[in-house]
Amino acid sequence: MKAASILLVDDDRQVLHSMADWLRDQGYELDTASSRADAITSLRRKTYDIALADIRLGDGDGFDILGHCRQHCPATSGILITGYGSVDSAVEAIRAGAFDYLTKPLIDDELEMAIQRALNQRRVIEENKNLKAQLDLRFGMENIVGHDHRMLRIYDMIDSVADTRATVLISGESGTGKSMIARAIHRRSSRRDKPFVEVACGALPETLLESELFGHVAGAFTGATSEKLGKFKQSDEGTIFLDEIGTASPGMQVKLLRVLQELAFEQVGGTKTFTVDTRVILATNEDLGTLVSQGRFRQDLYYRVNVINIELPSLRERISDIPLLANHFLGRVCDETGKRVAGFTEAAMTALQAYRWSGNVRELQNVIERAVLLGKSDRIGTEDLPGSVLAAGPVHIESVGNRTLKQALSSPERQIILDVLEAHHWNRHATAEALGINRTTLYKKMKRLGLDDRTPAMR
Repeated sequence: MKAASILLVDDDRQVLHSMADWLRDQGYELDTASSRADAITSLRRKTYDIALADIRLGDGDGFDILGHCRQHCPATSGILITGYGSVDSAVEAIRAGAFDYLTKPLIDDELEMAIQRALNQRRVIEENKNLKAQLDLRFGMENIVGHDHRMLRIYDMIDSVADTRATVLISGESGTGKSMIARAIHRRSSRRDKPFVEVACGALPETLLESELFGHVAGAFTGATSEKLGKFKQSDEGTIFLDEIGTASPGMQVKLLRVLQELAFEQVGGTKTFTVDTRVILATNEDLGTLVSQGRFRQDLYYRVNVINIELPSLRERISDIPLLANHFLGRVCDETGKRVAGFTEAAMTALQAYRWSGNVRELQNVIERAVLLGKSDRIGTEDLPGSVLAAGPVHIESVGNRTLKQALSSPERQIILDVLEAHHWNRHATAEALGINRTTLYKKMKRLGLDDRTPAMR
């Protein structure tokens, strides 16, 4: 492990050399400076883990060095030393951003402990930074896979609305990734460092949902022995994501309308009005317009939530993305389990693209995870896929008869390629990229399947 680097600053040369020798004996990489000017020069030239500076210097003080670190090299922890210690100067040092404050004469163990605490804090900050980067990768737009033209439009919408306060309604079938889109909007907004709070409205009865969203005071109902902070308050300055909003009861819809209009509410059983600065994102797998016409969803609430509507396509509408998604999930499962699987056989991929995917992306993810965990080969084949995937789509294995599997799969394969060609206006380069194959393979398949000429009879 690389030794921690320290810049030691003191205008008393005897103290400077004595401390420097001791710190080097402890294994630290050390540079010294006997003035404020020399210290600033060293800090501009090199990055240090710790700046250990005396407060009183001939041409300034340790606070100047601390201020330089905070402005130009915030990763450097500052520890101030003084021979004239007082409570006021200690408080001033901590307020100015010093990690620690030590008084002379220094005790070796005390100095060592201060340095180690500073280094441990740096490690925690770095770990948190790495964790945040992983979360951004997992939940940001980088993790939303798809080149289908519908998805490309959604990416543009996310970028356009992310840093606004507009309410967003995400609609789409179950399993299409509505929660992921909501998180991507949050991650790409200026609220990214504030809370993202998700509430599954359909999982709770009305009384519990009201308490979950708005909180309650002690004694509000049987079992409410203490005050509870609601999700709207928890998401203050951040984002709240209300999933399955179509299941909200008429009474809850009235309360939600007020919150969305005024961002104000009272706790259950309370009289104090709370206001919050919360970005609201909602999701539904139902057609809210139809629910309005049926009298099951308030029209005024519908107009309020339907400011910006992001409609997610089902997986069967974006079959050209299935190879990308399948390989994405394959890589993730392999990383998590340590198994080595090179990819999919052509027949397996064709079967995946032929299946209807009523559970959408979530179902595909589960199928890939199962195939990796149970598979015995270095490539996923049709034998690794569930019977439902093989039997429920256009390809029925039991009807193959005397044909080979390749022959049985040629019909859905032809339709898939034709659909993708038409979606990309017969641009073969874009089609090959969307299907996850090279152009030569695409040309051969088109010729074999009778798709090498644009005629209405192709279907």
